[in-house]
Amino acid sequence: MQRRAGPKSLVLILARDLASRLATPVFLVDAEGTLVYFNEAAEAVLGRTFAESGEMQAQEWADAFSPTDESGASIPLEGLPLGIALARRIPSHRRFSIRGADDAVRTLSVTALPLTTHLDELDGAIALFWEEPAG
Repeated sequence: MQRRAGPKSLVLILARDLASRLATPVFLVDAEGTLVYFNEAAEAVLGRTFAESGEMQAQEWADAFSPTDESGASIPLEGLPLGIALARRIPSHRRFSIRGADDAVRTLSVTALPLTTHLDELDGAIALFWEEPAG
């Protein structure tokens, strides 16, 4: 049974609080994949603030940063770590490139985890990521 993880989900509230205190870039989505928050550290990598971005549906954020693999091929939502964590409810990790809102291309390592309160309840997912050094 999957439930709607609205803005009152304690798990998402606590995850957002944790993310806001971290120097590691963090991206947080609810059970439907709607972006509900990314922290200040993520802003530098994504090229925009969360205030500028606001909430976005899953397909919207998946497309917004134009993720590509090592060969330059587009990566669909289902192939991104957050997409996998949401759909399959398993941790996922992948290295890929994005084009930030500032038009800079960055290579990232992304690890996503599903956020579950019970085995049958998904509250959302969280991705921690870091920019790979150039070269």
